[in-house]
Amino acid sequence: MRVLSCLLLLAVVFVGTGRADDAFREVAPLVRKYCVACHEGKDANGGVDLAAVLELDRVDSAWETWESVVDRLESRAMPPADEPQPTDAERKRIVGWYRDLVESVEPRPAVHRPRRLAVHEYRNTLASVLGFDLEVAVIEAEQTLAERSLVVKLMPTDPPGRSGFKNDTHANPLTTVVWDQYNHLAHAGVEELFSPRRRDALEALAGSLDDGLDSAAAARILRTFARRTRRRPVPHEEFDRLVARIDGKQGEALEAALRLELKALLVSSKFVYRGLLVEGEPGARQPVDRYELAERLSYFLWSDMPDERLLDRAASGELGKPEVLRAEIDRMLTDPRARNLAEHLGVEWFSLDEIEHVSNNPPQMLAYKSQPVDFLHHLFTENRPLLELVDANVAFVNPHTRGHYGADAKRMKPYRKQKGIEVEAVPNQRIVLEATTERGGLLTMPGVLAMNKGPIQRGVWILERVLGDELPEPPPDVGQVPGSSPGKKLTFRERFELHRSKPSCAVCHDRIDPLGFAMESYGGRGEFLRGSQNDTTGRLPTGERFDDARGLKRILVTTRREDVIRNVVRRTLSYALCRRLELHDRPTVEAIVKDLNESNGTWRDLFVAVAESVPFQETILSEE
Repeated sequence: MRVLSCLLLLAVVFVGTGRADDAFREVAPLVRKYCVACHEGKDANGGVDLAAVLELDRVDSAWETWESVVDRLESRAMPPADEPQPTDAERKRIVGWYRDLVESVEPRPAVHRPRRLAVHEYRNTLASVLGFDLEVAVIEAEQTLAERSLVVKLMPTDPPGRSGFKNDTHANPLTTVVWDQYNHLAHAGVEELFSPRRRDALEALAGSLDDGLDSAAAARILRTFARRTRRRPVPHEEFDRLVARIDGKQGEALEAALRLELKALLVSSKFVYRGLLVEGEPGARQPVDRYELAERLSYFLWSDMPDERLLDRAASGELGKPEVLRAEIDRMLTDPRARNLAEHLGVEWFSLDEIEHVSNNPPQMLAYKSQPVDFLHHLFTENRPLLELVDANVAFVNPHTRGHYGADAKRMKPYRKQKGIEVEAVPNQRIVLEATTERGGLLTMPGVLAMNKGPIQRGVWILERVLGDELPEPPPDVGQVPGSSPGKKLTFRERFELHRSKPSCAVCHDRIDPLGFAMESYGGRGEFLRGSQNDTTGRLPTGERFDDARGLKRILVTTRREDVIRNVVRRTLSYALCRRLELHDRPTVEAIVKDLNESNGTWRDLFVAVAESVPFQETILSEE
């Protein structure tokens, strides 16, 4: 944590003088006094080499770090207690600089950068173009889960980008292997489209084919297919070139030529990339073109291409009207494709894939994972208040999880197992929580608790995923929690106090531990330990005290509500923009936070605010 304060001290002086030589002359003694002993060279703590830091002249490159530092300085959580401390004047100067910096920043869009469709977006888009999903034949054994999507089985898994989300694909390489897979999938998709069992999908493109495929029907297929793969109208001259390549052919020759053109459209970079067709003036700040706005909205809410209605709204220019945009958002949130918000924004934000490791019983694991996904889908699509993320009076339960919900589970509809099946996956039912006061909200769901084993993992998860407070890497010599000494019977919490006794460790553990120990009434499988004697009391670094998880949740939705809302806004905006947020996005974030905090805003309000924001609606096209 010392390095964070040093980074900010460096930025303060550099910005104040405006000259690199003056900045270095003033900062160097401070850096050497507070930081260099621990942060120099290849073995620098946390991997931060201060020699490189001293050469930086970009204020906005680490604004999130500086914001975190200001919070720590104001709460006196850093530097560590056993290290030299900045004076009160230095602390005030740092905080004042940051406030001035933030207030001086004007909101602006980012420079436009095309990106490749993420695997799940490509799968959805390919299915929307073809009219069906490409699946493999799978013979499933009892109590197994098998991936059916040919796209997901063949394509390399997307790593999270700098934003933490998989739709942030800007750094993903486009290798020959990936191109081979695109070619294979394009071939498989077109061959399937022309198979007898897909006659309906082909006629959706061509119209009636009762008289067979003629040149007029082929042209209709080509026009509709091209419009879908481009996700915007195809210019007349380009369409004329496409038609010219099938013109004059009949019968098998016509079909073969048409198949070839459709495959070419599916492997075009204009299909597998987003943003290559954006129109506008290079170098100028401007509204995104109307079809790019439709794409941004559809890939945000659906992880899929715009449907015909959205493209029609874009074509007419109506989508740019606030009332039309809001009406389209409302419509899109009622569409089944809106579940992609929970399955991608929600799952990746809250690391819910980790639930897959909590049980070797697939139906049980699926019950644990589907519960938070169904809950998030409920919040996102039914206009629920943002803070119901933390505490809510509804839950989604099936026979595999009902044991965690006591008397409230008795209101579930009876479940009758299919004859001859010992265990099966069962859909969730929504129930109202009245007696199960230990549940409600995401934090106390069995699967979430089970995937985070112990108070430290639980505390880190709440701190980072709910409060949005990023932690540095732990020191390499962190060690393990010691066992009880001979003749002493210490609780885990008492033994942990010995572990975290180093001031350098306490800086982070003061923030982690109260959150994690609040969850000590829940066991390793997420079960509530009724009558447990575990100490669940705590005090946050900001001073709030609580007795248990319910008390912690109460704090999160009251005195810490703005921190929770700010994290919600940041994560959602970053996901919608498919990139990491920058300093120039900060005014947008703060304006949305202020409005939602004052109005007790809903998730629908958030989605509208994001879609109407400067970085979503505007762009700067590269001059290269």
